Amino acid sequence: MVIKIGIIGKTNTGKTTFFNSATLSSSEISTYPFTTKTPESSVANAITLCVHMEFNVQDEPNNSKCTDGWRYVPVELIDLPGLIKDAWKGKGLGNQFLSIAAQSDALLHVVDCSGSIDASGKISEAGTGDPVSDFADIEEELIMWYQKILEGNRDKVSKNINSGTELVDAFTELYMGIGVKKNHVITALKTSELEEKKFDDYDSQDTKQFAKILRKISKPTLIVANKIDVPGADKNFNRLRERYNEVITVPASADSELTLRRAEQQNLIKYSPGSEQFEIVNPEKLNDKQKKALDFIKKDIMGEYMRTGVQFAINVTVFKLLKMNSIYPVANEDTLSDKKGRVLPDLILVKEGATIKDLANEIHTGLSKGLLYGKDLRYNLRLPTHYQLRDRDVISLVSATKKSTG
Repeated sequence: MVIKIGIIGKTNTGKTTFFNSATLSSSEISTYPFTTKTPESSVANAITLCVHMEFNVQDEPNNSKCTDGWRYVPVELIDLPGLIKDAWKGKGLGNQFLSIAAQSDALLHVVDCSGSIDASGKISEAGTGDPVSDFADIEEELIMWYQKILEGNRDKVSKNINSGTELVDAFTELYMGIGVKKNHVITALKTSELEEKKFDDYDSQDTKQFAKILRKISKPTLIVANKIDVPGADKNFNRLRERYNEVITVPASADSELTLRRAEQQNLIKYSPGSEQFEIVNPEKLNDKQKKALDFIKKDIMGEYMRTGVQFAINVTVFKLLKMNSIYPVANEDTLSDKKGRVLPDLILVKEGATIKDLANEIHTGLSKGLLYGKDLRYNLRLPTHYQLRDRDVISLVSATKKSTG
């Protein structure tokens, strides 16, 4: 599965700069409201430590790349149009935004931590805006959208339930189109204490509470506190963390990351995304402006926050929020290769709790039919098909036809 991560937020928060720095795309960056008129999609990477050094082999990556011992796993990043008030009613680019957001597995909510935009998303003097309120505004739009789906289909849901459909199934069917799973609905009903209440007795407070919890569960969200390099932004960063202490908040300077990535492309520096340092390799090619920018990043960004935060935000989203585990399936357990002889060719991301059988289905839908067991090649253990995989497992699958994965 390719993980999809949507970037949301008001206009001028630096969403597109974040997108470009993570994907090295060249989307238009402007202070005009709604510069991003249509969703842009490109490939970024989640980065994790590769297992090839542990097994003392030279890998030959196929579906991902390996650089300096780190695996770069492709994920899809979507830059969404900025939201305005009442987007859930269809105002501005609301409908388009919400329909694309629905396809995302998780959301990166970019806020202007420097307070340099007003409530409508227009550029203002640093410190005059309020990123805490900005986050709340967008969150409210998403909750209202979830509530609108339920309120707008009351008759349909009521009819299904009265015809014998279970409440959970009726709700799951209603929200299925935006990536909501049955377990999301079960948890949301339990948390909002509505599982025993008759649906026809739900009032607007009930549906909003349910929508709020379902939105949070079904679209895990991380706050990107962007423009952390602007003086005074650190105070807003602390306010964000205190106010939304249940949400992971990452300080970031997307502009700094973009500078580093482009300098690395031009062979001016050696830098790996997410790294806590960079090395200038051609100082004679740097002009005074570039030297000053790199010096600022080294001292004021990495010196203060260790990293620019862009790659870190993506990694945290994939491995912490979505709880994905990195699994290396191979066909030949002796050489750790696939049927073509490539060593540790693929890294597959699976959800926490996924089993050997789930891995087989992820590789090929028919692979699990004759599946006998899996083999953990790190500890040379035979594993039952219901064994729950752990991060960095290297696995061969054994079927009734004595064929392994490849």
